[in-house]
Amino acid sequence: MITSKLTSKAQTTIPQAVRNALRLREGDELSYVIENGRVILTKASGEAVEDPFATFSEWDSEADRKAYANL
Repeated sequence: MITSKLTSKAQTTIPQAVRNALRLREGDELSYVIENGRVILTKASGEAVEDPFATFSEWDSEADRKAYANL
């Protein structure tokens, strides 16, 4: 089993064995899927992420983006 520690800022280092297995490089994005109390970590496919503001253009202002950025 491979482990890593969580810092006080909720950050962790991805162990080298995991980086190698996923062929991760600096700048790569990760995807997380939560299923039945487990998290599946994968290298993101690079597909465009759906913009939550696209459907509701009336909420597409800089103030709204700041307000909802950390949700």
